[in-house]
Amino acid sequence: MQVSFIHTLICLIAGIGLIVLLTAKYRVHAFFALILSCFVVGLGVGLPVTEVLMAVKDGFGNIMKSLGLLIVLGTTLGVILEHTGSTRIMADYLLKLTGPKHAALAMSLTGFIIGLPVFCDSGYIVLSGLNNSIARRTGISIMSMSVCLATGLYSVHCLMPPHPGASAASGIIGIAFGRVMLLGLVVAVPAMVVGYIWAVKMGRRYKKVEQTEQQESIFTDDVPGVITAFIPVIVPVLFIALRAFFANTNSASNNILVLGDPTLALTIGVLLTFAGRRSWKQADVSKLLQDGAEKAGSILVIIGAGGAFGAVLTISKIGDHLSTALPLAQLGLFFPFIITSLLKTAQGSSTVAIITAASIVLPLLPALGLNTERGHLLAVLSMGAGSLMISHANDAYFWVIAKFSGMEMQSMLRVYSVATALMGFTAIGMVYLLSKLIS
Repeated sequence: MQVSFIHTLICLIAGIGLIVLLTAKYRVHAFFALILSCFVVGLGVGLPVTEVLMAVKDGFGNIMKSLGLLIVLGTTLGVILEHTGSTRIMADYLLKLTGPKHAALAMSLTGFIIGLPVFCDSGYIVLSGLNNSIARRTGISIMSMSVCLATGLYSVHCLMPPHPGASAASGIIGIAFGRVMLLGLVVAVPAMVVGYIWAVKMGRRYKKVEQTEQQESIFTDDVPGVITAFIPVIVPVLFIALRAFFANTNSASNNILVLGDPTLALTIGVLLTFAGRRSWKQADVSKLLQDGAEKAGSILVIIGAGGAFGAVLTISKIGDHLSTALPLAQLGLFFPFIITSLLKTAQGSSTVAIITAASIVLPLLPALGLNTERGHLLAVLSMGAGSLMISHANDAYFWVIAKFSGMEMQSMLRVYSVATALMGFTAIGMVYLLSKLIS
């Protein structure tokens, strides 16, 4: 059955519109929204039900095979770091390094480093008491402190594995996890810096912001030392980076390549987190591992559904239609950024936006001139940049920041939402610069 471009485009728009409508307005879980969209698009272009169903199963299974263990381990790592107080120790140490006058910078760096293994919303909740306490002690605007912490966490969450969006995009597009992590770091740092600069500048205009009362610490004893707190974060990142660096060299060590496998590296990180306390109760260990697995489960079903949506788009030949009808070659790496930005701004979730965008972009890679390993990497980074744009009232993280900082809606939109837009443009600028430098 031959389907016209207009018909195909309408089906694609209907599928994406359904995702946005169900997740943003009706608060339907993204898994069900993505699965329903699979059938809207597939049946809309005339595919048999059995073929759509097979594509859904294959797409779901393939993405689980490549990312399932990574998401579970990465989530568990973050859960244990929070429980042991390692996140608080890292934050205190960075504040000592920068000094009270540069407390805002310390919060940006804290968010960035702790954001490597910890999801941005969890990280902000855990560190909000420290953030408010430092703001009171130093006299620095709570606006500056809150947005610095929030953007530090956010930059890593959107651009670097093992966070679900970047991980899922890497799996869907088919690019090495380690390379995305390395170059994602290069892109995330300038994005964080821009968020910090904007927060400090705007914070001077908003001196009086009511602060919610938070406990300054929930950890009273048996907390880890600084080195012990940092090691579970640094070691996995180091192993993965070394693997990516040595993979294409003749001097590569088998041990480095094995330890640098993301699954094994994160497993080592999880094991190292248990050094954060001198003694453990079996019940505590069981509870933490259960929490990590359960938290990962809700993420995994979304990622799996995103893989299913991508599989349906592939067999629907939507990429062929779009590549012949649109000047994709001229857009190049900016197309993934644009589509992800629109999805993120419309429905609020960076993870859903980048997973959906990756499914759309995958069949278009040849037409975009990105059908090489280098192109795949740039496409993933471009989508990561797009997922920064724009966090506002339909984003759950937006409300976490507002609730735990005491910032009003108007202030959040003027300062935090604008910061995310500036971060997104900075990130895509860095991706474009990298496209000229890497081969």
